[in-house]
Amino acid sequence: MIYTVTLNPSIDYIVEVADFKMGDLNRMKRDLKLPGGKGINVSRVLHSLQLPTTTLGFLGGFTGQFIQNWLIKEGVHTQFTQVQDDTRINVKLKSDQETEINAQGPKITDKEANALLAQFDTLTADDLVILSGNQPPALPADFYQSIIERVTAAGAKFAVDTTGQSLLDALPSHPILVKPNHHELAELFQVTFNSVEEMVPYGKKLIEMGATYALVSMAGDGALFFTADKVYLSTVPKGQVKNSVGAGDSMVAGFIGTLVRTNDPLLAFQTSVATGSATAFSDDLAKKEDIDNLISQVQLTVLN
Repeated sequence: MIYTVTLNPSIDYIVEVADFKMGDLNRMKRDLKLPGGKGINVSRVLHSLQLPTTTLGFLGGFTGQFIQNWLIKEGVHTQFTQVQDDTRINVKLKSDQETEINAQGPKITDKEANALLAQFDTLTADDLVILSGNQPPALPADFYQSIIERVTAAGAKFAVDTTGQSLLDALPSHPILVKPNHHELAELFQVTFNSVEEMVPYGKKLIEMGATYALVSMAGDGALFFTADKVYLSTVPKGQVKNSVGAGDSMVAGFIGTLVRTNDPLLAFQTSVATGSATAFSDDLAKKEDIDNLISQVQLTVLN
């Protein structure tokens, strides 16, 4: 089973305004409410790829029920820990520019946090856990580490799509995949990049520090993929970008899903880029048919 963990889910309230003016009354052209949260996005795409997946994390209140109902309707298996506070709502304002307003999230009691941790004690060596997103302020700073300790104690594998200290702390436990974007990679090592070539040594550091594979997304410039002995650069398919939300999560789903199914890391990388693009070209998340149509456009080059 592929488990995804979303510690701070949300309803993503997407609002389109033709010509947004700060301080004025603005009228919506269109609005859309979707279940949000990086791990939830990963599970939704994995389900679309017909892979078994279960979503874990915290849900609460009427907003949490909205997310639960949506996932059940799609056929995604859920195993959330219920909390007393309401799950947050994040606003995505689309106009001449795209603006995001993200809420902090619910308060989580020690009892609720421990209830989620206990779920990892039932894992087996056949399971894989994907930890996605940042920790909410209500949890201890080392909460991801508490999860990772239980995952590795069970002999299960894990992947990490987070940033900062949480990512650095996870590396010695040998995640099968880490996926920072190029901005997050620069921030992680407190450097700036002016070219793809300048990113390569720092991607290699992720492998040296413990990751099996590292995937660094670069939006319209493609992606870098690092293994123990090689570095690959991908092209990206051509299309009209409609939605940047969830593209990185879709890449994680495409990679892990393909790796689990085929054990071919290069095909997994190629599929991950196609999956991220399929989401970027859609109003919601990637569908299998869209991914299949784009994968031939993704070309891989070995970098020296």
